[in-house]
Amino acid sequence: MIKKKLSIVDIANKLNISKTTVSFILNGRAREKRISEELVERVLKFVKEVGYKPNSLAKSLRTGKSHIIGLMVENIADPFFANIARYIEDRAYKNGYRIIYCSTDNDADKTRDLIAMFRDRHVDGYIIAPPVGVEEDIAELLKDDLPVVLFDRYFPGIDCSYVVTDNLDSTYTATEYLVEQGYKKIAFITLESHQTQMQARLDGYKKALEQNNLNPYIKEVAFNQDVKYMSEPIADFLKNNKDLDAIIFGTNRIGTCGLKVIQNLDIRIPDDVAIISFDDHDVFELYSPSITAIAQPVEEIAANTINILLSKLDSSTSNIDQKKVTLQNDLIYRGSSQVNAKLSAVK
Repeated sequence: MIKKKLSIVDIANKLNISKTTVSFILNGRAREKRISEELVERVLKFVKEVGYKPNSLAKSLRTGKSHIIGLMVENIADPFFANIARYIEDRAYKNGYRIIYCSTDNDADKTRDLIAMFRDRHVDGYIIAPPVGVEEDIAELLKDDLPVVLFDRYFPGIDCSYVVTDNLDSTYTATEYLVEQGYKKIAFITLESHQTQMQARLDGYKKALEQNNLNPYIKEVAFNQDVKYMSEPIADFLKNNKDLDAIIFGTNRIGTCGLKVIQNLDIRIPDDVAIISFDDHDVFELYSPSITAIAQPVEEIAANTINILLSKLDSSTSNIDQKKVTLQNDLIYRGSSQVNAKLSAVK
């Protein structure tokens, strides 16, 4: 038989005192309500003996605070999102908040279900890397005066706080660097996506090529959890464009898939093709030759994101303006983008 969980009413009846008195004591308001130290000690001793644990949902309904933050990312297993989540969790915990995090898989329907779950749990605030298609859901959260901070991407038509990086400038700089090294047939392999960060990365690449009168070579790949279904279109693209001399990958997931394909096709880096990938990754540093990468300031993104949300959760500053933060990325130069043998011979 399952043992019935004790309630405040049960404790009050056992000690022959009012449930209101028990509630004040358990919520740390005994001194404010002038409850005797003797009675406080008796209640706390009994609570410890019976192992009473308060119902967190009921408490949140009474106090209006759950001290829980909902964190929604594209894929919690992705190193970029995992590192950000870890930093946010640490910072939140030090400020009295716990984190519930989950993956959206860039699925709008799944994201709506998760937002509904967080609403049912009465979370105090939301940190979201939103997929396309949940604009109305974000707008509803804001309409209900719930604290929301978007990161990594945002919705231009919604006045909501966000933290992003300068994606356009990053791919522009990376492409310009390759052009300066003498590369002319530079491809951009990226995810098929209408998200703001992905569109900005593509725009930066196009801008650099246009300014240098070079032709674009673009391949957009549909996101899939199974690497096989992302690798096949990359392989087909490379087989059909054997004269490429440089490639920029739009994400680290595309980048790691691309490196496997390049290895399988016996394409040499950087002798046959130079490589740069967006989002640095441990694999890129360990790969031989190491891969030049556009590194996002993970800790700075996380710090800005949680700080903005904590400011919103602070009752004294709950009506602060929406903050929009754009951070700069770093291009980390490694062996994969050195001038290849063919270009050196031409020079």
